[in-house]
Amino acid sequence: MQKLVLLGDEAIAQGAIDAGLSGVYAYPGTPSTEITEYIQGSKEAIEKGIHSEWSANEKTAMEAALGMAYAGKRAMVCMKHVGLNVAADAFINSALTGINGGLVVTVADDPSMHSSQNEQDSRFYGKFAMIPILEPANQQEAYNMMFYAFELSEKYSIPVMLRITTRMAHSRAVVNLSDKLEENSLHLPKDLKQFILLPSIARLKYDGLLKHQSAFTEESEMSPFNTYLDGNDKSLGIIVCGLAYNYYMENSIKAKLNYPILKISQYPAPVEQIKKITTECDELLILEEGYPVLEEQLRGFYNAPHKIRGRLDGSLPMAGELNPNLVAKSLGLEDITGPDIPKIVAKRPPALCKGCSHADMYFALNEAIDKYGKGRVFSDIGCYTLGALDPYNAIYSCVDMGASVTMAKGAADAGLIPSVAVIGDSTFTHSGITGLLDAVNENSPITLIISDNSTTGMTGGQKSAATGRLEKICIGIGVEEDHVIIIDPLKKKQSINVEIMTKEFEYKGVSVIIAQRECIQTLLRRKQIQKSI
Repeated sequence: MQKLVLLGDEAIAQGAIDAGLSGVYAYPGTPSTEITEYIQGSKEAIEKGIHSEWSANEKTAMEAALGMAYAGKRAMVCMKHVGLNVAADAFINSALTGINGGLVVTVADDPSMHSSQNEQDSRFYGKFAMIPILEPANQQEAYNMMFYAFELSEKYSIPVMLRITTRMAHSRAVVNLSDKLEENSLHLPKDLKQFILLPSIARLKYDGLLKHQSAFTEESEMSPFNTYLDGNDKSLGIIVCGLAYNYYMENSIKAKLNYPILKISQYPAPVEQIKKITTECDELLILEEGYPVLEEQLRGFYNAPHKIRGRLDGSLPMAGELNPNLVAKSLGLEDITGPDIPKIVAKRPPALCKGCSHADMYFALNEAIDKYGKGRVFSDIGCYTLGALDPYNAIYSCVDMGASVTMAKGAADAGLIPSVAVIGDSTFTHSGITGLLDAVNENSPITLIISDNSTTGMTGGQKSAATGRLEKICIGIGVEEDHVIIIDPLKKKQSINVEIMTKEFEYKGVSVIIAQRECIQTLLRRKQIQKSI
């Protein structure tokens, strides 16, 4: 049996390849990025011709994966939790259309917001869509679940969600590989009207989805990933979800605990197993990474007369990741927090790389906007979000992908003129184009600065969707050609760039300034590769 040491992300990717994957679709977003990157770098995947190019955003990725599943192949779409917001329309409706080949939606949540705007728990989306959800407790389960997920998906003609969190995505373990499956043959749906969600068809499809719910629960009851481990001490029952199982077991082994344990890694939650632990134990402690999704359900159905502890009663904090120490305290065990971190290794805020083009763009922007006062520059998600920090203090919003453009337009509509938006090239093609079209349609007095470093820099330098085409896109949308201007963001050209920005801020219409210079990191990597050839 072949063994590999893999990240959780890599275990998912290898599992998908071995389970007969034909295509992965994704937009890079930490902590999900490495799934697609692993497939892109896999010699086996390349030889098989597995599709693995980056999509423009999560919605297009979800729809393309649905199209591959329509054609009978096995497809996977990957994103981080906030990316699922972007893909939500297609994701929710795919539960009604059903699929033809297998479709796995892999979503990486980020509790503690290591690199995200919020801590949202994707299990809510899975429940909302009424589809099965899998949540691995370790890398081996993550690998095995890919085979199981595709089988489950094809058995019920339904997308299946695989939900992981940051620690699972970015920790390593030994994984035993299974026998590889061949890819599905190309075949169209038997019912060619299956994917047409006109109301008359959608009602029937919704009825079918509702009828499947009891079957999904039965699958969870029999699932190899949901396990009941009996214990002699019935004063407390432990229900652990996914990764949290490891935090409990670390404490259980050290303290020699002997409570009954119900490990849940497949949803809908196994009702009969929950009834069993509820009936046998005096109290319940719910350990789940993310929101108190299961805890809320149990309080609604099983609370009386049992006491249920977890995030909602303060036994565990509402915010942030779980860890062995937090679990220990919830169990009444000794606080195992280590010694204080020395100041010399204390956390420091992130910073733009030395030589970053974003930095020189911000220095010019600050000088040009200074006479109008602070609070006029809107931005969003990317490396350039660090423009909110010292020494730049240049931007005043970061809400979601593309919001810089539309917030600047709304502020201009309110009378805040000039109003400036700063966006990256990858984020612009992800979600900024439609906002710019709104501005063009109303000739809004805004200036959009596209800080173009020709890559998706924040997630490691993935290919950007419109490198070399930004100027044409803006003109094609309707921005006047004279007001689409390319500048070179360099310190030595600051006076020229300030002059251009100042002029465009005074223009009573839509203007776009493309600050174009390659990311310093991708430039260095490219030069190293050239030297090695």
